[in-house]
Amino acid sequence: MPKRKRETTATTIEKRISEGLGQGSGAAYTPWLKIHDVGSNGVSSRISGWTTSRVHHLLSRLETANFYVFDWSKQVIDLREQFPLLPIEETVAIAELLGVRHPSDPKTRSPVVMTTDFLLTIGNGLIETEVARIVKPANELASPRVIEKFSIEWEYWKSRGINWGVLCENQVTQAIAANVEWIHNFRYLPENLMLDEKWLRQIEGFLLPQILQNIPLSQATSNCDDRLGLELGTALSAVRHFIATHRWAVKMTRRIDPTSPLIFTKTPASAAQTVDAA
Repeated sequence: MPKRKRETTATTIEKRISEGLGQGSGAAYTPWLKIHDVGSNGVSSRISGWTTSRVHHLLSRLETANFYVFDWSKQVIDLREQFPLLPIEETVAIAELLGVRHPSDPKTRSPVVMTTDFLLTIGNGLIETEVARIVKPANELASPRVIEKFSIEWEYWKSRGINWGVLCENQVTQAIAANVEWIHNFRYLPENLMLDEKWLRQIEGFLLPQILQNIPLSQATSNCDDRLGLELGTALSAVRHFIATHRWAVKMTRRIDPTSPLIFTKTPASAAQTVDAA
């Protein structure tokens, strides 16, 4: 549970519920906790999600890394962070039953609403299921207090038939997280680049033959910028857009290094239509 900036009372909890926090789905969901609600050590993030088309509030680097992996997955169709375990009376009762202390506000001594880091909706076009995931550094898992709070969450989600689990840093595919972070802002190209589909086809037509010849990505994109008279970095931005939109299928489990060749997992269909302009 993150450290809260604001004091918690029964009244403040009811107020947050009445404001719709922790409710809704997709773009309409509002997380129970936002980055301004908790103490920050400089690692919180606000990121516009692809899956939900809304801003997500991530409270740690580990949450952010997991968010990028989830947002990239085609199986994740909804992604709700800082999901509240309500009603609070239920988690209080679970804590009493287990004989453990329920999280409380250190100033008011009132119970606080517990949250699960991520509630994911997984779908394959036919069946949708929900899974609850909390992220925690591996070195904190042995803490007796952490285990107590985990036990409350586990019982809460078990009563709803929802799979609950813990994700540590060694369970995050770091390469995927880093690659998605690298391309994330380029799903929609910045307006200042002024790249319409005609320009994108020209860039793609120039780049593909070079990349397929294993020329380092930075060299190929620099050549493209020079040949087409583009501002330096424009072709590389287009590459990030091609990957973000799945126009190019590349090996995401390996960290993309612009100084090295780009590895395709499937040759783009447009490659057969291009002519090497180099």
